[in-house]
Amino acid sequence: MTEKQTPAPALTLEPAMTRDKVMMEEAVKQLQAAPAAAAEAAAEMDTSMLSEADRRVIEEFAGKIDLNNTDHVLLYGSDAQKKIADFSDSALATVRTNDTGEVGEMLVKLVNEIKGFGDAAEKPKGIGGLFWNAKKAVSDMQTKYDKVEVNVDAIASSLEGYQVQLLKDISLFNHLYDMNTEYFKELTMYILAGEKRLAEVRRTTLEELKARAAQSGDAMDAQRANDMAANCDRFEKKLHDLKLTRQVALQMAPQIRLLQNNDSLLVERIQSTLSNTLPLWKSQIVIALGLHRSQEALKAQTAVTDMTNELLRKNAEALKTGTIETAREAERGILDLNTLVETNQSLINTINEVMKIQDEGRVQRVEAEKQLLTMENELKQKLLELKH
Repeated sequence: MTEKQTPAPALTLEPAMTRDKVMMEEAVKQLQAAPAAAAEAAAEMDTSMLSEADRRVIEEFAGKIDLNNTDHVLLYGSDAQKKIADFSDSALATVRTNDTGEVGEMLVKLVNEIKGFGDAAEKPKGIGGLFWNAKKAVSDMQTKYDKVEVNVDAIASSLEGYQVQLLKDISLFNHLYDMNTEYFKELTMYILAGEKRLAEVRRTTLEELKARAAQSGDAMDAQRANDMAANCDRFEKKLHDLKLTRQVALQMAPQIRLLQNNDSLLVERIQSTLSNTLPLWKSQIVIALGLHRSQEALKAQTAVTDMTNELLRKNAEALKTGTIETAREAERGILDLNTLVETNQSLINTINEVMKIQDEGRVQRVEAEKQLLTMENELKQKLLELKH
């Protein structure tokens, strides 16, 4: 444990607890039940927390311990033990009233609210996606956000209240830790003073009584030596009992810190939730709505761009077609060669037909002249025949 500069505890041989017959009998029973092996110290006790003033108090107090006094033997350090018992009760009461489980449940509920909202805002997969309407989804998201926001704000308000209570509990645990440290130190001083006195009595008084009994052979001297030895044994058992109580105080220190750390972690989680999670969640809504509006604008821009590109493509195609036709017409002559070839062939054919017709007419005329001549000769012959 860390040494703290606090006033030295006031050690006393007159405990404030009631010393009636029943308590004495109970103390005797506990001493008798302690195993003899527990009287042996397993290791040197840590005294690093003691100041020079504390060590002087121990030296002074050790000289006041009277092992012949039954109260000194049976009730030694009982006030310090009672403080530990009362302290344990107060620490237990603090833990029982500190309902941190509800804080954890509220954090889980808050996460579920936010997660459920986030899942609802996403586009469904599979067949459901075919019937998904982005505009309607955003409208539904706004409506659901209004409902979820009420629950989230209520949980956040409750968490703020728990955060204040947890901070108070953390401060209380600090106080409990300091008290436990003080009691631990007080028990250590009782034990060191008792061990010092016990070793001194066994080394001096007990040895003197044993030597006197051996020398005198008197039964009463032997009894006094035995009584002192028994008192030393009882006092040793009492010191062992104080060591057990000291161990309880030693174990209480990390337990208090663990509880304090648990509360500190919850405070950090609450602070992170209030300062980070909720603002990020709300900013997600702003981003989602902004993205929807941006998507609508993007659709319009895409339509304009597509129409512009389509017009450019059509104009380019029309320009290409017109330019090619113009170039083709520009490269053509006034009369096409094919046309001249056709007209020339037609003219030749016409001339050939005319020549053929002329040839046929000439032949027909020759034939006609021959027939006319024949007819003229025949007519002349007939006329000659009439004269005779």
